[in-house]
Amino acid sequence: MKKITIAIDGPAASGKSTVGGRLADKLGYLYFDTGVMYRAVTWVALMRSIPIEDEAAVTKLAESLLIEVTRPTIQDGRQYTVYADGEDITWQIREPEVNRYVSPVSAYRGVRQALTCQQRRIGAAGGVVMVGRDIGSVVLPEAGVKIYLDATLEERARRRYLEALQHGTPREYAEVLEDLKRRDYIDSTREQSPLCVAKGAVVIDSTKMTVEEVVARIEALILAAKERPPTTKTPRH
Repeated sequence: MKKITIAIDGPAASGKSTVGGRLADKLGYLYFDTGVMYRAVTWVALMRSIPIEDEAAVTKLAESLLIEVTRPTIQDGRQYTVYADGEDITWQIREPEVNRYVSPVSAYRGVRQALTCQQRRIGAAGGVVMVGRDIGSVVLPEAGVKIYLDATLEERARRRYLEALQHGTPREYAEVLEDLKRRDYIDSTREQSPLCVAKGAVVIDSTKMTVEEVVARIEALILAAKERPPTTKTPRH
């Protein structure tokens, strides 16, 4: 059957990465978490002492930084390997400091423009599960299946808290909760590509669902999409 592009959007810690990775493995598709690109820019900016509040400087970095995402190169639990100018920064981009600053960076118009074109190029080939916050609404509005994956703030904070423990970087639950609350506000109110439910997206609340249940629900949507007759689309300019 034909390979399509699946767009999965949603707030931080809603399960997008876990579900997207599991779904891609089952379908034999490429898993691509666009958030790693913004995290890579954020981490490199911090390492190079580029002020996060300096939009022009951060944008210039995003335009020049070579970011590559490949299938896992090391079997240490990673879903992919992320390189910035040839350096493996897969785990560094998950550090608490990056969590704290990635939303402001991803809100910059120039940064989003620099990275969106790369994301569209990857998605255009089909056979991709692309995960982010504006995939269905901005990056790939014509994706074959569009999902908005959500969960309560408290459940998302619990997941992120347990994730930090698992990776040996424990944090206070209250701190994680406040960080997520702040990120939700920034992501949903930013001027450039705010987090929202894309037109035609199916909303799935994963609060009380297992990963397997969410994946099965999306697989059913994909099957239905593949069986639909093709429609004539007006060329986009």
